[in-house]
Amino acid sequence: MKGRPTLAVVGATGAVGAVMLQILSQRADVWGEIRLIASPRSAGRKLSVRGEEVEVAALDEAAFDGVDVAMFDVPDDVSARWAPVAAAKGVVVVDNSAAFRMDPDVPLVVPEVNAHTVRNRPRGIVANPNCTTLSMIVALGALHAEYGLRELVVSSYQAVSGSGRAGIDTLREQLSLVAGTELGTGPGDVRRAVGDRTGPFPEPVALNVVPWAGSLREDGWSSEEMTVRDESRKILGLPQLPVAVTCVRVPVVTTHSMTVHARFQGEVTVDGAQEILATAPGVVLFDNPAAGEFPTPADAVGTDPTWVGRVRRTLDDPTALELFVCGDNLRKGAALNTAQIAELVAEELA
Repeated sequence: MKGRPTLAVVGATGAVGAVMLQILSQRADVWGEIRLIASPRSAGRKLSVRGEEVEVAALDEAAFDGVDVAMFDVPDDVSARWAPVAAAKGVVVVDNSAAFRMDPDVPLVVPEVNAHTVRNRPRGIVANPNCTTLSMIVALGALHAEYGLRELVVSSYQAVSGSGRAGIDTLREQLSLVAGTELGTGPGDVRRAVGDRTGPFPEPVALNVVPWAGSLREDGWSSEEMTVRDESRKILGLPQLPVAVTCVRVPVVTTHSMTVHARFQGEVTVDGAQEILATAPGVVLFDNPAAGEFPTPADAVGTDPTWVGRVRRTLDDPTALELFVCGDNLRKGAALNTAQIAELVAEELA
């Protein structure tokens, strides 16, 4: 291929697409033409990317003519329909939906952990992991490379933006409904204040925590919990890894947090783990509880790395560590990782 590759951003007008355009303007410019593609109702809009106004084209087969790499930030059903169409035209698709993540012929890539897998893509598609998985997997991958992971127990504290614009709007509406009311004195007072305005959540999320994300799966597990298990196994190359996950929705707009209990093949030390995390690409170690220093969503939002703190060796188990991690679910959790994968492909095509 001569010259820099042509990139298409499919779903450019969505929440993740907007973050993607910001990221493309902030990172090293490896692209030639950048095309913006969205649904026909968004066609004709103009959006800024790399300091230029670009007109949005409608999603159709012709939109992929001459494209080398396409980043898809669209719902699962749209990706399932259109990603194979683009791949059939010779486009390398980097897909941010769940449509292909567990397909054995589609690599699930986190560049800091398993960049080598991006070249093995029989279907011409590379998948981007779920934002919850991405909130922890960069830090976990660094520790696994040194110590060898053998068991994982995780609880998530997930921001409402993980449910898209509807989740954000719902939280803001609910906060306005409960403002100024006397709450916390009896059962049901938050629910009464919110009424039926629960949006994409099964319970009120304002002034509350909701121990559910996703849809119901076998034996009471949620789809989000199964996703974290399955994706962690695939990314780390540990198909039999024991994983237990509980996903919880919290009243935070952006940035997922997670508590992580990780057991390894041999003895671990806090100093050793901190040294690994402090030097791992894509990780910020922020861990001094005596000084009140540990990561929170307010620290991590709008930033690219995974933030890690509260690193402790598990009581009575010298092979296990406890961690608290935070990651912006719209940046590394979606747009940034997709852009990083696309850049790996661009290097390959150069």
